[in-house]
Amino acid sequence: MSDSREPSPAAHGLTSVVIVTADSGVGVGDSVVRVLRSTAPVEIVVVDNASRDGSIEQLAARFAQDASLRILRNAENLGFGTACNRGAAMARGDAVLLLNPDCLIEGDTIARLRAALDADRRLGLLGVLQAGADGRIDPASRRRDPLLRRALMSASGLARFAARWPTLAGVDMPANENAATLEPVDAVSGALMLLPRVVFDQIGGFDEGYFLHCEDLDLCRRVRDAGWLVACANAVRVVHGKGGSSRHRPVFVAWHKRRGMWRWFTKFDPAARRPLLRVFVRCGIWAAFAASVPLLLLRRRRGARAP
Repeated sequence: MSDSREPSPAAHGLTSVVIVTADSGVGVGDSVVRVLRSTAPVEIVVVDNASRDGSIEQLAARFAQDASLRILRNAENLGFGTACNRGAAMARGDAVLLLNPDCLIEGDTIARLRAALDADRRLGLLGVLQAGADGRIDPASRRRDPLLRRALMSASGLARFAARWPTLAGVDMPANENAATLEPVDAVSGALMLLPRVVFDQIGGFDEGYFLHCEDLDLCRRVRDAGWLVACANAVRVVHGKGGSSRHRPVFVAWHKRRGMWRWFTKFDPAARRPLLRVFVRCGIWAAFAASVPLLLLRRRRGARAP
């Protein structure tokens, strides 16, 4: 790996925050406000995937006088990774922060993450610990590659015994109070990822063969394969509201999640080279999807009836 992370003078120190929206609700404005309060220099590129809930019009009106915010409107929903790539293509900074519209950062979050990048030139992608409104840390903040064995451990519930029997470890890496402040991991959550612009460009951004889900795991894997480190800044926490737009289309989201799982498996898991295992995994993925549909529809109906 060569260290070629030298920004152009005009872009030095500027972080381009790319936020992808798709019927994300008015809460995206709160996320934008938090970013604009950053103590580090920022610009914001909002890429909208054909929202119809009026949220993007409200956002445009609210920040019409702020030159730090630009909005790109796609005529159709292109998917998360493709939208991120389009936003990054417009970015002017020497670092790109990919941020979900339901993530609320603090004023010093970006400055702290950039300081970590500057302190270790091997870093190619950096994430944080994400917490829900109740303060609980999302275990998906730090993850292992979802190899078949690990996925089965997680799905079966056996991963809960991994502290005693490490061979049962699943995909998620639960928060560890004794973990290093900056901990190398296989992957972090795509809800917040900071990359030096040169790294994002080197690996070609997101694989646009994914539509929604698992593209973040793919990106992290390719960053590592290119010789860079992926790490979680365990001392930095953000509040993640978990899917404003996903709740309205649970079956759509579940469908694309399974497609993403299959794509990652066939690209990276050595088990995919074995024909019988490929058949087993493919059948298992879609059987699980079919079994989940009734419950997803029931939850959606209950949610629609809730006051």
